Amino acid sequence: MVLEDEAIVGLALEDMLAEAGALTLYAETLSIAQDLITAQRFDAAILDINVHGERSYPVAAELRRRGLPFIFATGYGDALHDTAFEGVPTVTKPYTFAEIARALAAIGID
Repeated sequence: MVLEDEAIVGLALEDMLAEAGALTLYAETLSIAQDLITAQRFDAAILDINVHGERSYPVAAELRRRGLPFIFATGYGDALHDTAFEGVPTVTKPYTFAEIARALAAIGID
């Protein structure tokens, strides 16, 4: 699952993942992401931290509760992380697919 409020960034990330053979679910709001977590099955998530002015930490907490791995992709780096998520791999925008792939590998997703 990709949670990203900037459509161009989200679609570009989906394209990168598709080229690597992944199927993606796209959410542009926290509410849509929460609905996808409840209704769909997926292996991992890539979460923007600031989504329409709100932090994605409630989504991250639900993913963690369900045992689903995730990474953060943000323009702010890891400086803004809530202490509960300090160890989560984070890629800084603009990122390359290689950076995304390394972060996903760090959480056990090839």
